[in-house]
Amino acid sequence: MGAKGFVEGGIASIVAGCSTHPLDLIKVRMQLQGESAPAVPVSNPSLRPAFAYNGGVGSTVAMPHAPPQVATVAKSGPVSVGLKIYQTEGVSALFSGISATVLRQTLYSTTRMGLYEIFRNKWTDEATGTFPLTRKITAGLLAGGIGAAVGNPADVAMVRMQADGRLPVAQRRNYKSVGDAITRMVKQEGVTSLWRGSSLTVNRAMIVTASQLASYDQFKETIIKNGVMSDGLGTHVTASFAAGFVASVASNPVDVIKTRVMNMKVEEGVAPPYKGAVDCALKTVRAEGPMALYKGFIPTISRQGPFTVVLFVTLEQVRKLLKDF
Repeated sequence: MGAKGFVEGGIASIVAGCSTHPLDLIKVRMQLQGESAPAVPVSNPSLRPAFAYNGGVGSTVAMPHAPPQVATVAKSGPVSVGLKIYQTEGVSALFSGISATVLRQTLYSTTRMGLYEIFRNKWTDEATGTFPLTRKITAGLLAGGIGAAVGNPADVAMVRMQADGRLPVAQRRNYKSVGDAITRMVKQEGVTSLWRGSSLTVNRAMIVTASQLASYDQFKETIIKNGVMSDGLGTHVTASFAAGFVASVASNPVDVIKTRVMNMKVEEGVAPPYKGAVDCALKTVRAEGPMALYKGFIPTISRQGPFTVVLFVTLEQVRKLLKDF
């Protein structure tokens, strides 16, 4: 029974992850907007060219006030980000890092879905057949945390492969596949780089799993119990979309910080952009404002909604197919 839950959850997760991968890529690109904006090169802002005189010989005169050196970073929405990726990198770029997505779903989501099912079977009250909300949340926290720890290497590789196209050509990592990404990270940055941002990944996964799986079960039970709809496709879609919204609101700030920490370049002898998660959060808020923690929220909910719908609808169908096994 335990192994069956892992198989069912794994199949559903891989189908959902692959079908919504382009939306996840757009979300990552948006979360990195405004990070490390290049300074405007000005050799001496207090001087400006004067009109030519004496036969065209130029000179400079001091300005009373130096112009502010503020680099303006244009913020783009999900549609314009998607179009820009398509126009500059091609349609295949929308599926950059999909091999990492498959590995991530195989490791992370298979583990969390299987463990949640085990916890649900163990913690459901035998007398009443109920699984209280507090136990659902606890099961989600535990399952999500363990799953994230297992799948963190694939998560780091996925973020880097998705973000690579936004870098200048000379700075791109150009990973060929998730295997190449993991191998090169170990050689160039050490094995610990595979767990960079793992505390954030675990925290995010705990929040997502607790809010997503627990709220799906709760919404589904409430809809059926109150006679709004029967246990069918309509109930599954409604409950899963509501669960996706809850998970998006709860997890987006952690997701932004996780993306930035995982994507940062660490070079020997050079101080890293961020010392850790807290430092990244503080620098992000100071430089871009508190709402920067909700960058990419539209593609997050646009991805989390369909992902959760596909996940649970597929899961329910897989359960029906495997019910006799």
